[in-house]
Amino acid sequence: MIKALPTFLLVLLSYLTSSAIAPKRIITLGAALTETVDALGFGNQIVAVDVTSIYPAYVAKLPKVSQNRVLSAEGIISFSPDLVIAPEGDVSKAIAYQLKSAGIKLISIKQEYTVKGASAFIRSVAAALEAVQKGEALVKQMESNIGQSLDLVKKNPKHPSVLFIYARGTGVMMVAGKSTNMDAMITLSGGKNAAQGFSNFKPYTTEALVNANPDIILMFDFGFKSLGGINSILKMPGVNLTNAGKNKRIIQMDAELMVNFSVRLPQAIKELNSKW
Repeated sequence: MIKALPTFLLVLLSYLTSSAIAPKRIITLGAALTETVDALGFGNQIVAVDVTSIYPAYVAKLPKVSQNRVLSAEGIISFSPDLVIAPEGDVSKAIAYQLKSAGIKLISIKQEYTVKGASAFIRSVAAALEAVQKGEALVKQMESNIGQSLDLVKKNPKHPSVLFIYARGTGVMMVAGKSTNMDAMITLSGGKNAAQGFSNFKPYTTEALVNANPDIILMFDFGFKSLGGINSILKMPGVNLTNAGKNKRIIQMDAELMVNFSVRLPQAIKELNSKW
């Protein structure tokens, strides 16, 4: 009498005998997604990206699905993709329905700003690409690199108070509180978020800056430039009253690297910690 196979073996058999085919024309709608698809070896299959995707270098030359962050089903469908990968919540139900009606597979992937979240993110992208084994290999490599970066953080005795300011000129400035990607990045890199008492982002004010009194003011590279560089930032109201202003500790970092929380997370932690 033949015994029934255990459930996990049945699932494995089903996976091994499935007719799933890796996608040939991919659209990625997020910088971290684009970088991860590339790192998994599917860069040649990316036919279009969103405006936030600029890394690796060749990605900046790829066609964009729109000139801004506003998506349209027509713009996506025009590239004839067989797979669209998007951050969770970024594609409306109406667009999702139109893509499904056009026979285009849409997979939404959630991103969590933790080390475990980075591993889960890579695995989710790999699963979308029908490349589970490649995903596991990439996760193993990333986690090994993370370990090395966190060891460097532990050896660094400096744990500064850091205030992250998002800027696009003086008219648009926001401060990162708890439960944000930059709060997580600052903490992983051995710093302390100077913005306390609130979550997400809130408008920047001189009073909040002075009360926070950070040791370091952290900005994205484009934000730093939009404010005119360090000399202009040091002249902003209240900056000279903070430890950061007094010691001219205004630092800039590559935006895409800082918010990646995927393959390049180890590099981001290492580079930010080196600024302390």
